[in-house]
Parts: sequence; C-alpha cells; structure tokens
Amino acid sequence: MKSLIKNLRNIWKIEELKNRIIQTLILVAVYRLGSFIILPGINSEVLAAQTAKGGGNILDIINAFTGGAFANASIFALGIMPYISASIIVQLLGIAVPYFQKLQKDGESGRKKINQITRALTVIITAAQAPGYLSQYVPPAARPDTLMWWVLAITILVAGTVFVMWLGERITDRGLGNGISLIIMVGIIANLPQGLLGEFVKKNSPDGGGLVLFLMEMVILLAIIVVSILLVQGTRRIDIHFAKKVVTTKQGAMQYGGHRSYLPLKVNAAGVMPIIFAQAIMFVPVIIAGFATEGSNVVVRVFSDYTSFWYNFTFGLLIVLFTYFYTAISVNPQSIADELKRNGGFIQGKKPGKETAEFIDNVLSRITLPGSLFLAFVAILPSIASKMNVNPAFAQFFGGTSLLILVGVVLDTLAQIDSHLKMRQYDGLMKGGRIKGRAPIGMVGQY
Repeated sequence: MKSLIKNLRNIWKIEELKNRIIQTLILVAVYRLGSFIILPGINSEVLAAQTAKGGGNILDIINAFTGGAFANASIFALGIMPYISASIIVQLLGIAVPYFQKLQKDGESGRKKINQITRALTVIITAAQAPGYLSQYVPPAARPDTLMWWVLAITILVAGTVFVMWLGERITDRGLGNGISLIIMVGIIANLPQGLLGEFVKKNSPDGGGLVLFLMEMVILLAIIVVSILLVQGTRRIDIHFAKKVVTTKQGAMQYGGHRSYLPLKVNAAGVMPIIFAQAIMFVPVIIAGFATEGSNVVVRVFSDYTSFWYNFTFGLLIVLFTYFYTAISVNPQSIADELKRNGGFIQGKKPGKETAEFIDNVLSRITLPGSLFLAFVAILPSIASKMNVNPAFAQFFGGTSLLILVGVVLDTLAQIDSHLKMRQYDGLMKGGRIKGRAPIGMVGQY
C-alpha cells in the first residue's frame, strides 16, 4: 500500500503525464455534463414516466453505452455509437473495395483520408438514426410536433454526436488512453452506482434473498472480472530462434544474434471488436422497429429482448464469426513470417517463409476457436444474470460488452501510465509485474 501511494505521487511529478490526466478529466466532465442537457421542447417528466415503464430489453444496452443520455433524450442521446458503426463500415470496405485498400497502404495521408470519410459517414448515419430515435423512443406527449422542432432536434443530435467524436479525438491526442474507448467506458461506469444500489435494495427486500445472496453475487462478479482479465491478456507463446551472425572487423570476428525470443499470439486477438460488430447488427431490429410490418413484429419483439434464447443464440454465433473475421484482418501470418525472415528469426523445425506462415496460421486458428467461444459466453452472461433475478441495470456488468470494455480500457490506460513512469526512471504501478494493455477499440492489433 505504501509503495502504491508513492507511485501515485510520482505520477504528479511528471508534468506531461499530469497535464494529460487533467485534460482527460476535463474532457470527460464535459461529456458527462452534456449527457444531462435535454433536447429543447422535451417534457422531461412525461419522458421519465415513459422510460420507467420499460426495462429488460435491448434499449437498456443502448442506454448503458451513452451513460443514460439515450433515455434522457439529451443532446448526446445517440452518443458515439454512430461513429463506431461508421468505423465498422469503413473497415469492411477496406477488405472489399480496392480504393479503400489503397488508402490503407498510403501511410499517414491514407489514414487522414480514411478518418475524413469516417467522420462524414458518421454524420450521415446520425442524421438517418435521429428521426427514428425521436419518433420511436420519445413519446408524442413529451415532444412538440412542428416541422421547426424536428429540424432543430435532428440538427442538435447530429451536432452532439460530432462533438462527442471530437472529444474522443482530443482525448486521444492530448489526454490519456484511447478517447473513443474512454468515452464508452465513462458511459458504462455512470450506470454502475445506480445499478449496484438497485441490486442492494432488491436483495434486501422481503423476497429478495438477503445480504448473503448479495455478497455471493459480488464474489461471482469478482470472479468474472478475473476471468475477463485472463481472456484479454491470455497469449500463446511461440519460441523464436535467431541465427548467429559472425562479422569480421579490424578488431577481429564478432558474433551477433544467436538468442531466443518468443512470438505472443493472443487468445483473443480481436479484443472486444467482435462483440461491438455483433451488437451493432443486433441493434438493427430496434432501429427498424418503427418501419416493421405487422407480420414482422414478432421477429422484432424477439430480437429486442436481450434475454430471449434466439437473441442470445444469434448474438453468440455472430461473435464467433466476427472473432475469426477480425482476427484474419488484424493478424497477418504471412507478414509475421516475412518479418522474422528479414531479421534472421525462425521457428525450430519450420522453414522460413511459407511453412512458417502456415504454422502460425494453424496455431492462430486453434487458439481462436476456444477464445471466440469463451468470448461469446462472456457476452451472453448479462442475459443469464437477468434470468436469475438480478436487477437488469446491474446484470449488464456480469459480462458482455460493458465488462470487457471496462477491463480492456482500464488495462490499456494503466499500461500507458506505467510506461510514462518507467520512461522517467520511476517504478511502475505494479512493482515486479507488468501491466499488459490491449489494442484500443477500432485499432488493429500488432505483434
């Protein structure tokens, strides 16, 4: 404990790190403040009464990502999700469309162009989602019904999402950690106190089960967090040998290389992206609910209930498929094999080049299957918790996107702080250990 306090003091001795932390806190505070500013013309009392009737459906998940802004009809109601959707579309285009493939290979200039396209697509997606949100999730009694109000509300929602996107980029550039990931994490954490209090009150009610059951849930939650950390950090190490090189100089023959290292292949190389991909697709029935015909209302109702069997079966299947897909585009065995060959590295018993790439690909395929299945299981844990009479607001933290994002972002942020400390010759946050982060949301993992 004494060592931890000392390390926390060291953080404030580093001017750059201190400034980054302060700027991050200020930008996050601005985001949270905007989440409570309601759209002009909205009757908050009528809206709150309508929201209280809901619960236990997929809208709870959307609301969790926005920190309550979705249910409050705030200026940040659509949050950062349109940007995430735009990023997913651009990444998919990078696989199928030659123009986007060329941009990905153009270095910094290509990256800037892709960012501009992503931002423009974010505006288009937000403008398309805003009317549906206002018509379906803001009851007529809570909103005006004039053309001027509709234009104003849609414009504000689009501007709100663009502003949140800008906040995320500023946090990435001037703050600490990946801004988009932090904004999502802050929105999720904002719901934790209310969910925890609601579960405590529920369990201490006459038919709730009592304090012992509540403490058991806390132990189970802690175990799930530990398992999630293992999932995020788990790696399969492949031994790499480097050939010896003898260089003759005037001083005599000198030997280089000849050492051993390892190639770490993550069990979950795709991170949390498969869940976000799958979640974006599962949101579609909710988005089109207002345009559904009477015959399709049953399908919309089933896929709007995140505790239903078919919702979770489809969700889990999509996660497994997207895990393989995202691993394939983020980890290139051939590039790894070529890099090893250029640096004189080889895997014992495998020829450099094609045979090495095939070996790495086979290992990656074998470890991705259990990783994807386990990721799918963690993702559907909130619905299992809800079925076991856990408060829906608190059940979201028993796994799923919320918990994995929290674990991943916290580890990534701690890893950055740790690296800043060690660069200045201070002890790391965890003496004798190493904090391993993960690739931020939307970024490709590198080895």
